[in-house]
Amino acid sequence: MKTTHILQLLLLSAVWGVSFLLISIAGTSFPPLWVALFRSGSGALLLWVVLLVGKRTLPPRKLFFWLFLVALFNNAIPFTLFAWGEQTVPSSTAAILNATTPIWALLLSLIVTKGRVNKFIVLGVLLGFSGVLLVVYGHNTDQTVSVTRSAYLRGIMFIAFAALGYAIATVIAKAKLKGLDPIGLATTQLSLACLMVLPVALAGQHPTAVRASSIAAVITLGIVGSGVAYLLYYSLLAHISATHVVAVTYLLPIWGLFWGSIAHEAIGWTAYVGVVIVIAGLVLLNLRSFQAASSPAPQSQLQPKRQT
Repeated sequence: MKTTHILQLLLLSAVWGVSFLLISIAGTSFPPLWVALFRSGSGALLLWVVLLVGKRTLPPRKLFFWLFLVALFNNAIPFTLFAWGEQTVPSSTAAILNATTPIWALLLSLIVTKGRVNKFIVLGVLLGFSGVLLVVYGHNTDQTVSVTRSAYLRGIMFIAFAALGYAIATVIAKAKLKGLDPIGLATTQLSLACLMVLPVALAGQHPTAVRASSIAAVITLGIVGSGVAYLLYYSLLAHISATHVVAVTYLLPIWGLFWGSIAHEAIGWTAYVGVVIVIAGLVLLNLRSFQAASSPAPQSQLQPKRQT
């Protein structure tokens, strides 16, 4: 793999990793639905420009039902749930929970295809989820901020469901949306997600006392965390194998801890140990993938179905 591709992988993982911190900052002024709305809307705007300038093609209308489901589970629902969960859960913990997405995607794929379970899958799943539990428990005992246990666990559940949503979208896309123009697919996803969230956001709680930092965070989240990240992801897939791109999955929790420490979040030693265990689980799952010659998606928030 060329040095430029390695640098692109690092940049992509850093962009995805900082997204969790940006969600947290945006959430100080915007309700969760508005975070999802601005994130999908600004990301879609950038991709529409790229699509029109590059004369790329949109998916055929006959696939609308599947496109709708992927946009719902890959964008509208998880974008909202992450913003909701991070009201009580630190961004670093959210990044680690997001690392369960490939595990969920693999398990769902095995159920749908009735695939065989081997020792790599069993050990990988057990390690992955045990690492996450260690992170969740460790933060709950070392917690210094004033958040009740029930609110913290509720936030954990929201983020876990968001990761599951990414996995559902991955399975649907791999089965129904193969061979499409990736830029057209990404543009359609974010546009549909924006249209889904818009009426719900308008009918619910509106932003008040909006801070400049939150505005900057939510715009950066959409344009960079969704739009630019899509472009980076598909550029990498065009030059290196999906098996190599999966390395982003390993880096995301690490970046989550890094950005969380930059934001002065309380991070206990159990979080660092948990990340190592989660990454070990993901490595085992991908050993299985090497044998089966089919690698699980690196980050379902950006599947050629990410993301984000």
